Amino acid sequence: MRGIHERPAGLAYQPDLVDEDEERSLLTTLDALDFRTVEMHGQIARRTVRHFGYRYDYGSFQLTATEALPVALSWVRDRCATFAGLDPEDLAQTLVTRYPPGSVIGWHRDAPAFGPTVVGVSLGAACLLRFQRGAGEDRRVYELELAPRSGYVLTGAARSAWQHSIPPVPALRHSLTFRTLRPGGLPDGAP
Repeated sequence: MRGIHERPAGLAYQPDLVDEDEERSLLTTLDALDFRTVEMHGQIARRTVRHFGYRYDYGSFQLTATEALPVALSWVRDRCATFAGLDPEDLAQTLVTRYPPGSVIGWHRDAPAFGPTVVGVSLGAACLLRFQRGAGEDRRVYELELAPRSGYVLTGAARSAWQHSIPPVPALRHSLTFRTLRPGGLPDGAP
C-alpha cells in the first residue's frame, strides 16, 4: 500500500483471543447458521452474513431489531467485551460474516448507526485488515494481519477517522463483529 505508514490510534490487537478448541466449537456453531446475501449498490457480494440483536439494512442504512445472539455465541461476546473494557450488553449488535475464498470488503467506515466501539474475532483463514485516511501526499496507511483466533478493537480515530478494508481472502474465513450502538441510532420503539 502506498502512503505513509502509521498505526491508527484506537486500534488494539490480541492474538489467540480464542484457543483452537474454542475456534472449532465456534466454527461448528457458525456452520449451522442460515447466512444471507449482501447486496450493496445493486451488486451481490461474495461474502454472506447473519445479524443478531439488530439487523443492518445495506440499502436503507437502517437498524431493525432481530433475534438475540444465540447462547452458544454469548461467551465470545463476553470475552470481546472484556477485551474492549465494556459490559457485554454494550455490544448490542453482532454481525457474523462468512468469507469464501476471494471475498473482499472495500474501503469503508462502519455505519453511523453503530457506536464508538467495534470488536472483531477472526476465525479460519488469516487475512489482512487494511487502513487508510487522507489522500495524495497526506495519505496514511496501515496493514494488520488478522491471524486465526485473533481479536481486534476499533475505537477513537481507528473507528471514526480511518477507513478499513479486507483484500481477497485466500481461504474460507469467518468473523464475528460486535458493535456498540450510537445513542439515538435505534429505530423508534427499539429497546
